[in-house]
Amino acid sequence: MQKRYLMAPGPVAVAPEILAKMSEPIIHHRSPQFSAILQRIREDLKYLFQTQNDVIMFASSGTGGMEASVVNLLSPGDTAIVIRAGKFGERWTELCEAYGIKAVNIDVPWGDAADISVVEQTLNAFPEAKAVFMQAHETSTGAKQPVKEIAALLKNRENTVLAVDAITALGVYELKTDEWGLDVVVTGSQKALALPPGLALVSVSEKAMNLAKKSTSPRYYFNFLSEKKAVAKQTTAFTPAVSLIMGLGTVLEDIKKTGLEAVFAHHARLAAGTRAAVSALGLELYTRVPSEAVTVVKTPDGIDGQALVKKLREEYGITIAGGQGQAKGKIFRISHMGHLSEWDMIIAIAAVERGLNNLGFSIELGRGVAAAQKYFAADR
Repeated sequence: MQKRYLMAPGPVAVAPEILAKMSEPIIHHRSPQFSAILQRIREDLKYLFQTQNDVIMFASSGTGGMEASVVNLLSPGDTAIVIRAGKFGERWTELCEAYGIKAVNIDVPWGDAADISVVEQTLNAFPEAKAVFMQAHETSTGAKQPVKEIAALLKNRENTVLAVDAITALGVYELKTDEWGLDVVVTGSQKALALPPGLALVSVSEKAMNLAKKSTSPRYYFNFLSEKKAVAKQTTAFTPAVSLIMGLGTVLEDIKKTGLEAVFAHHARLAAGTRAAVSALGLELYTRVPSEAVTVVKTPDGIDGQALVKKLREEYGITIAGGQGQAKGKIFRISHMGHLSEWDMIIAIAAVERGLNNLGFSIELGRGVAAAQKYFAADR
């Protein structure tokens, strides 16, 4: 029997104790018992998001949180600036276009971070823009984006809000929602929160909520105002994802017990050890400003990245991710999110070594593993 390992950047591996919590008998979502649990979780979410804003929950993937951001902040005919540094940045534009919103796109070379000066020039050229949409971390390329610096550009622009897709950033590295002035921050359950897919979480500032009161975009379920009213009543506007929320409660308890700094250090450690192995193998990172969430590696000349991913998944039982869009076949991605440790990174590196060898690229087996072992064994 083949043992399977999930090391893709979402969905991620879920800890057995979290799965056990979610398998407990369902609590009715309108009961006082569930309301009390919900209130505690909402307070713990403020700790995770580093905010005093209410965090709204939707039973959806993270894309639902992105769509909610577009339809609540803007009306048909409005202008938004979209920073597109990869496949998920493009999704913001697609959502805007679906609701009749003019998207002014800032296209960033894949693997790069946005140029602050270009963002500022675009803001000056389009003063009517009511929102800037961006990724904190572009998962398709592994590139960390300058959220803090872009937020600083908007602090004195009273009529423009910043909405950040932090689906593979929140809980991985520092994102200070209130201190930096992030108006909307979106995350999903299946990434750094190490839960199954199906839960979107959105922090909404007062500035953003005021825009939601003026928006004429059609919306029913993904409605910030309905959920804001429900928060005040210690409930949700519609039936919540009860089992996922129960699991979320346990995850948040663990995060608070561990502390955000230690959680961030864990992801940084896995990333650094993996990249030590990549360097030792003579491989090159695809990303010029890499995130702690995922290591993205260029496949060697003559090697199809999709074939490598397929070999690891079907022959070795190890699921990593390939490239999307213009990076398809050119990269492979190893996640550092979810229920993973340094030993999982060593397994992934060993599999990559053997897979590349079997596909015809000569690598000394064990070279990358040795580099990772050396990094992880050192006192830090």
